[in-house]
Amino acid sequence: MEWETVIGLEIHAQLATKSKIFSGSSTAYGAEPNTQASLVDLGMPGVLPVLNKKAVEMAIRLGLAINANITPRSIFARKNYFYPDLPKGYQISQFELPVVAQGHLDIELEDGSTKRVGITRAHLEEDAGKSLHEDFHGKTGIDLNRAGTPLLEIVSEPDMRSAKEAVAYMKKLHALVRYLGVCDGNMQEGSFRCDANVSVRKPGQPFGTRAEIKNLNSFRFIERAINYEVERQIELIESGGKVVQETRLYDPDKGETRSMRGKEDANDYRYFPDPDLLPVEITPADIETVRASLPELPDAKKQRFIETYQLGSYEAEALTASSELGDYFEAVAQGTNDAKLAANWLMGGLAALLNKHEVDISASPVAADALTSLLLRVKDNTISATAAKDVLEALWNNEGSVDGIIEAKGLKQISDTGAIEAMIDEIIAKNPSQVAEYRSGKDKLFAFFVGQAMRASKGKANPNTVNDILKKKLEG
Repeated sequence: MEWETVIGLEIHAQLATKSKIFSGSSTAYGAEPNTQASLVDLGMPGVLPVLNKKAVEMAIRLGLAINANITPRSIFARKNYFYPDLPKGYQISQFELPVVAQGHLDIELEDGSTKRVGITRAHLEEDAGKSLHEDFHGKTGIDLNRAGTPLLEIVSEPDMRSAKEAVAYMKKLHALVRYLGVCDGNMQEGSFRCDANVSVRKPGQPFGTRAEIKNLNSFRFIERAINYEVERQIELIESGGKVVQETRLYDPDKGETRSMRGKEDANDYRYFPDPDLLPVEITPADIETVRASLPELPDAKKQRFIETYQLGSYEAEALTASSELGDYFEAVAQGTNDAKLAANWLMGGLAALLNKHEVDISASPVAADALTSLLLRVKDNTISATAAKDVLEALWNNEGSVDGIIEAKGLKQISDTGAIEAMIDEIIAKNPSQVAEYRSGKDKLFAFFVGQAMRASKGKANPNTVNDILKKKLEG
């Protein structure tokens, strides 16, 4: 029998608050090491944590977006363990009563079907500091700036059955937290990262022993790490070995996972309610206040794009990958009154430039109004689609306005039928044998005449006008 993969993800989303979850320290990224850690973050004797209300509101936002239950009374606990970048010796987290419980997220699979992934819980906690291993001559440095940064840990059910499903789920959640404004989603900075719990079993059998792959911060690495781990476990079992419950790390250079430590269970952490923090009471009025502030969510926007702009599911999915991209598309679609044209250019020429230069749409040098102006010049036949690509490149390089670039580069399309007709007459006169062959039934020679016309006009002749006049002249 085939083996079945079982995957559950624990996703850590750093919340986009300006201050930490239990102190007033800044959460800004990139400060000099240990300049943003207060006495509260360090757990010094006599200091008391004070809960950041904004973090709770952000957790509720996520909970509403995934159709989860918002717990009326949640409790913070101390999760006890030693690690060099955890100066208190414990992490303030939530255990028995998280803010968010029992939600779900629907993902679209490669075959176009939809799968529902259950979300067990989303709980608030503080992040730990960061161990630095470079440039310390064999020693480890500790940067505690991140200590106390608010995290929302989103724990899925073990509902995913392949690495691709896991990536689809994580991408969907990544887009969602950005739409909601609760996390910037910057995976390179660690704002959005994932632990993957992976096991294998024969279909219908109980779950196998799982291994946890820690701290994955790229969609590509997640897929590779899970696939490697699945193969490792199957090979281990089939050779007579047993999978042990452990935490593993993925090495992207070697493309493999390696053992890090034995995996702890909840009782190993000796959870108990934090005596310095009161329970969090969330009223129905609190929930409704947050609900009223929710933006249009990705699934709703995707459906609206399909219905309003007659886009296909794939196009709508791509154009709602972020709220910024969706807003950009709508501005261009409405400005040109041509949603298909806008979608083609956003997913084609502009997307190619964004990917090449690793720039997000929110930082695109080509603003929505500039792309609108460019596409209007394509629509009114001022320039050809080929020339428009040159204009787009020039806009990216900040070489001027659309009309200014067209003028400076001499890209204006020739649409004067008289001039094109005279040019075609000359081409026909110079190629009598090809004309005779065409008229004898060799239709493929039509492309030869089109090529001659475009060459003679240096690519500036309107292709539609060229085709129309050529047909009349050659068949006349």
